[in-house]
Amino acid sequence: MTDSVGESVDARHWISCMEQVASQRDKQSFMELFDYFSPRVNAYLLGMGVDSGLAEDLSQEALLALWNKAHLYQPRKAAVSTWLFRVARNLWIDRLRKQRATVYELDDEYLEAGVGAEDPEEDTGALDADRIQEALDALPRNQAQVVFKAYFEGKSHSEIAADTGMPLGSVKSSLRLALQALREKYGENV
Repeated sequence: MTDSVGESVDARHWISCMEQVASQRDKQSFMELFDYFSPRVNAYLLGMGVDSGLAEDLSQEALLALWNKAHLYQPRKAAVSTWLFRVARNLWIDRLRKQRATVYELDDEYLEAGVGAEDPEEDTGALDADRIQEALDALPRNQAQVVFKAYFEGKSHSEIAADTGMPLGSVKSSLRLALQALREKYGENV
């Protein structure tokens, strides 16, 4: 159902609930939002390929973020559902980055413990590290910097922009150009 302005009655209700949570920490409004959106956020995450247990955890984290950050919601920029799904998606991406960082840490411990190739010449980890360093050295400084921060430090584009002082658009285009150059030099497996 829509009103004369074309805005759905449901959308206005959810905006009102968000405003109540933001301004008065209204538990009843939060519970309405939780009961309605929790299964939808969970289904959204499952649709992205998240396993069911993690999807449930991330759904709860997203709704906890709604409780804590409702004051940041701006109804003129997005619907409540869009805002909440973006929060859930970002939580999933953050979780993936943390897992990737953990894998890197395990690899370092694995190599330092002397586990792996018995013959140092067969140590493909060293060859890969040399190849990666060579590839980064071949890039312009700003491109190498954004690639390193994105893929080795696991930072988002926004975090890279804040770290480097580069505009967000420049970070994105530098990363795109760097990856394009690496693909041209090393093939599609980069």
